[in-house]
Amino acid sequence: MKSKILIVDDEQDVELLFRQKFRKEIKSGMLELCFAFSGDQALKILGSEDPPQVVYVFSDINMPGMSGLELLEKIKGRFPQINVSMISAYGDSQNYEKAMNSGAKEFFTKPIDFESLKKEIGGMIQDN
Repeated sequence: MKSKILIVDDEQDVELLFRQKFRKEIKSGMLELCFAFSGDQALKILGSEDPPQVVYVFSDINMPGMSGLELLEKIKGRFPQINVSMISAYGDSQNYEKAMNSGAKEFFTKPIDFESLKKEIGGMIQDN
């Protein structure tokens, strides 16, 4: 069964990086990646399917407009079944605490440790 993951980051070069790091999983049909470059775009993608096919969201915290933490609260309010992990260039405890208290499953700092990310996704895929 293919798992659909949404990556939300205002830096568009992140898409190429994720596609490169997960090319085996994508090619094998285990994983489908989709991308949003703002919180509003992410909510449109999630709201376009009922129920959403996305099972996991990875969101940057620092984005113009809606922050990742605001997006996290909206996703958890509308789609509580979707796991959300946060990504930040700053591993500060304030963002970490707010993310975890708002329902984030995990918190990653940039540069992203893709081995840890793959373990997180692998555990989620097995749970579905």
